[in-house]
Amino acid sequence: MNYQETVDYLYQQLPMFTRVGASAFKKDLHNTIELCKQLGDPQHKFKSIHVAGTNGKGSTSHMLAAVFQQAGYKTGLYTSPHLLDFRERIRINGEMISKEFVVEFVEQMQPAIESLEPSFFEMTVAMAFQYFALEQVDIAIIEVGLGGRLDSTNIIIPELSVITNISYDHMHILGNTLPEIASEKAGIIKENVPVVIAQTQSEIEAIFTDKAAFLGAPIHFADQEWLIQETEFAQGQLKLGVQHTHSGDMKTIRTDLTGQYQMKNIMGVLSAWKILQKAGWELPEQTVLTALSHVKKLTGLRGRWETVAHDPLTIFDVGHNEAGITEIVQQLQHMVYRHLHIVTGFVKDKEVSKVLPLFPAAATYYFCKAQLPRAMDQHELAELAHGNGLRGHAYESVQQAFQAAKQQAHKDDIVLVCGSFFIVAEVM
Repeated sequence: MNYQETVDYLYQQLPMFTRVGASAFKKDLHNTIELCKQLGDPQHKFKSIHVAGTNGKGSTSHMLAAVFQQAGYKTGLYTSPHLLDFRERIRINGEMISKEFVVEFVEQMQPAIESLEPSFFEMTVAMAFQYFALEQVDIAIIEVGLGGRLDSTNIIIPELSVITNISYDHMHILGNTLPEIASEKAGIIKENVPVVIAQTQSEIEAIFTDKAAFLGAPIHFADQEWLIQETEFAQGQLKLGVQHTHSGDMKTIRTDLTGQYQMKNIMGVLSAWKILQKAGWELPEQTVLTALSHVKKLTGLRGRWETVAHDPLTIFDVGHNEAGITEIVQQLQHMVYRHLHIVTGFVKDKEVSKVLPLFPAAATYYFCKAQLPRAMDQHELAELAHGNGLRGHAYESVQQAFQAAKQQAHKDDIVLVCGSFFIVAEVM
């Protein structure tokens, strides 16, 4: 098989959560352990940092990868889902995995695919771990796919675990309450391995402190260690004045990730940096500051409050659940524009009825459906949205919706694309 045939084979043969939803999620680690065993347990052959959370884990993973890259370490990065190319999921120093490696790996693993019938995600995790081991990375930043405790990535013993925040998402798999969801995410905390919790949330704080105490894992709540004293948006960068609560030390941080919500993620990254520095990693302060100002360039991160055009200002954001949409709406409140045009679509298993009331009523909406079985019908979405006082029309494709928004927008308007990774991917 050539590269395209190989990727098609993976999509068609293996159940893929992004396409079909919960039926692709395996509720144990058996397949991943077995696949990795056949490869000689590559997950034990490189050092790692494990990142979980409902929102912010992708941005946090990319920031940490940027820091290590800038410091001169050979840095692996595993994230999901991808936007345009399957190989975005597995990178070293910002470079995607080679097509040749993907083809050879799948060829080698075909007997295991036929006997074990792994999910797409299980297979991809095994591929990433094998790639990082063979390439002898100094460290790999590993983003959890879904949850934590039963996620395929949860067979590593990392240098550090990071949990960004907990919100309502994937409740049909992870549980219906924040404590239930937090318990699943806390499943990545390992014995004697420090853990950073980026955001203190009173109703679930004890779940993390109890689990960490039980495992002897030193725990750090980043927003108790750092205070954001000032924020400013200028010249395409978010500028933050950050103070360390214990030492009083002040830092000015500029980042090319311009969403206001990155403030929470940056505090988590700063706490992680301090712990890793104490553990002997050479991560000078100036290196960290430089890395945070060039995350996109260093790692290839896209789709996080990403400005893609001006006149009208056009922004892509992959925010897609209650907390993600809340952050987007808060960001919009800081912006000056004449009128807002929102291109949006969702997948069926999101709690769309909880998300729609968060959207601004004064915008014009362009409802659409991504090309995957899990996507919600655009007419059904439009009907639900109208019931929540949102005005707009349904379009037959994502591209049609985006083109209509661009045509109707005045140069002083904003066109925002959000609601699903897959909507943003198709517009791209």
